[in-house]
Amino acid sequence: MRALYTLLWCLLLPLLPLRLWWRGRSEPGYRRRIGERFGRYRMNAPPPPVLWVHAVSLGETRAAAPLIDRLQRAHPGATILLTHMTATGRAAGAALYGDRVVQAWLPYDVPFAVRAFLRHFRPRAGMLVETELWPNLVAQSAAAGVPLYLVNARLSERSAAGYARLPRLTGPMLADLAGIAAQTTADAARFEALGAAAPVVTGNLKFDLQVPDAALALGRELRTRFGASRPVWVAASTRDGEEALILDALAARDLPPETLTVIVPRHPQRFDAVAALLRERGIACARRSDAAPVPADVRVVLGDSMGEMLGYFAAADVVFVGGSLLPLGGQNLIEPIAVGRPTLVGPHMFNFEEATANARAAGAALGVDGAAELLERVGELLADPARRAAMGQAALTFHAAHRGAGERLWQWLAPRLAAALAPGARGPGANRGGVSPSTGG
Repeated sequence: MRALYTLLWCLLLPLLPLRLWWRGRSEPGYRRRIGERFGRYRMNAPPPPVLWVHAVSLGETRAAAPLIDRLQRAHPGATILLTHMTATGRAAGAALYGDRVVQAWLPYDVPFAVRAFLRHFRPRAGMLVETELWPNLVAQSAAAGVPLYLVNARLSERSAAGYARLPRLTGPMLADLAGIAAQTTADAARFEALGAAAPVVTGNLKFDLQVPDAALALGRELRTRFGASRPVWVAASTRDGEEALILDALAARDLPPETLTVIVPRHPQRFDAVAALLRERGIACARRSDAAPVPADVRVVLGDSMGEMLGYFAAADVVFVGGSLLPLGGQNLIEPIAVGRPTLVGPHMFNFEEATANARAAGAALGVDGAAELLERVGELLADPARRAAMGQAALTFHAAHRGAGERLWQWLAPRLAAALAPGARGPGANRGGVSPSTGG
């Protein structure tokens, strides 16, 4: 089964540089260091020992912060290698960690590229954040003697059903992992049903978010630009198709004329598309990138900036979490809750199923069935300061009660990393025809 999977990858390989070039039209990061995607690394091999963390995109890169901090405190002599697949993830890694880590693209999941990656960096252990399961990556790492841990792991019912349809690919892959630390008991049960051995539950690292003072200061600055006395709500991390639904509902339901709607698309390549959508509808908007006060007669702001989401939340009275009006799985609702904002979510939050259910039960979040109900609830909350305050306090209490995942993960992971780093421990190139030691790539 893995051979067939690899054959499909090989058939696609010639097209992938074109895809990267195409995506690079709006996100130039995709056009940089393309050779790394194929295992060709021009950088010098980092000094050993190397501890490797893979965070595919923006959310995983932020979630990895508590883990990376603990790795650096516990192993100050180690090099932390941080890999990504998306341009937003790599940019976030550079902004968050700077030269504290070595960054690289994870190669495509074909054996020659994965082997070249392992030869070049020679990690002593790897930590894959959330649901980054690649059959050849896992198999080649096991062959090279590199223990791989799936941490902060989540697996929705939908994803579990997909993996279950390929048992001959999924089972061996999960068996080759050195361990799984899941977010919830439901996630752990799904992994175990697919053949994983004894996954543990350590919680969700995203609850360990510390809201930086700089984000709160940015929120105050943005609120001044938006209009300190205006009601403000933010539609955050919206996905393709959701902005149109929100604008339709906004046109059908009259919020008070001074209300400001801030739309922040999830992906930067869509900023201009959303701006065009607003123009087509004759809606005057201001753009965050203009860095100017919002005129009183402008009712929509396009949040066309990266790395400022916590600032948008801090500037808002009410927050809606996108990716949830359409069946896309939702985005991270923990961030607005950590800022203490009343949070609304749509009906499709299956990627954050347990966190959403618990937040709603705690009174920190409200669910809506569609865009019309979303605007109805936004209007109600903006008109009711006492209810907003109660939900905001419930959000802060809920967030505080669920912290500690980083410590639980570390208690489980620390002895395993110590064993991997011990003198004489099996490492890259140990046997099984894997990866021979190398200092270059």
